[in-house]
Amino acid sequence: MPKIVVIIPAYNEEASIPYVIKEIPSIVDEIIVVSNNSTDNTEENARQAGATVLVEPNKGYGYACLKGMDYVASFKKNEQPDIVVFLDGDYSDYPEELTKIVQPIIEENIDFVVGARVKTLREEGSMTGPQIFGNWLATNLMHLFFRSKFTDLGPFRAIKYEKLLALKMEDKTYGWTVEMQLKALKQKLSYKEIPVKYKNRIGVSKVSGTVKGAIFAGVKILTWIFKYSFK
Repeated sequence: MPKIVVIIPAYNEEASIPYVIKEIPSIVDEIIVVSNNSTDNTEENARQAGATVLVEPNKGYGYACLKGMDYVASFKKNEQPDIVVFLDGDYSDYPEELTKIVQPIIEENIDFVVGARVKTLREEGSMTGPQIFGNWLATNLMHLFFRSKFTDLGPFRAIKYEKLLALKMEDKTYGWTVEMQLKALKQKLSYKEIPVKYKNRIGVSKVSGTVKGAIFAGVKILTWIFKYSFK
């Protein structure tokens, strides 16, 4: 089996994080939870559940992901992973589906896999109206400009570690997922979507659950798309 690490950005997810960690399949070599300046017991609960815990004081989804990547980059060369999986800490995804997410990489040599939150597998109310519209708009624009086949910006995703490094990820906040997909298209990585189940998260979303978060996320996503469309 290839070496697999999981990076989980988490901000105040004390109630959900133990469930997420517990349900990650045993094929994973290390689970890394990046506490994004949490003020509750997220860090302690993650440690007790068996994860490596890092702390990123700068708030932002991208900040947390980059912190996890910096940690992985510190591994000795012979200990670095083959695959990195990104997974949210709110328990809206089904962690056991990680095996489905990495399968195309292992068996088909695909570079990048996104878990697509298809309507038929989504629990009612698990995605807000702004989320659904934002996904539709972003993926249709990517199709228009890049002939992309993406249908979702789902956060549950896996990528070959060497390909992840080549993307030179930089977004610090809400544009992380779309940046990864745009750069994968630009660099002509092979990619695939896998339909995944999606349920109502534990707690309130820090992005789609607020008007400010939804607006900022939408602006950031569109900014990345138009930036790459006219490069």
